[in-house]
Amino acid sequence: MAWSISGDEKMLKVVVDGRLVAAVAPSLREELLAKMQNGTNVLFDLGKMVHIDSSGLGVLVQVLQKSKAGGGKVVLAALQPGPKIVFDITKVSRVFEIVPTVADAKF
Repeated sequence: MAWSISGDEKMLKVVVDGRLVAAVAPSLREELLAKMQNGTNVLFDLGKMVHIDSSGLGVLVQVLQKSKAGGGKVVLAALQPGPKIVFDITKVSRVFEIVPTVADAKF
C-alpha cells in the first residue's frame, strides 16, 4: 500500500492506493496525525483503495475525531464497491461524509 499526503494544516488531501490494513495503518496514522492541527480539514481520495480492515477504519475514525474536535471536516471520496462493503457492514459509513468523486467534496 502506498499513500501520499499533500496540503497544509488547514486542508490535507490523502490519496490511498492499495490496501489500508494492519501492516501499514500505524504508519499512515502517525504521519497524518503529525501533520494535522485541531480543525484541519481532510479529504481522503479512496479511488485506488482496494481493501480496508479494522485497523484502517480505526485510522479514519481517529482522523475524524481529531478534525471534528477543532471544528474541521473529513470527507471520503471515490470509495470503491469492495471497501464500501466493509464500511456498510460495520456501520462506519454513517459517521463519514462519503461523496462519489474528489470534485464533489465541499469544505
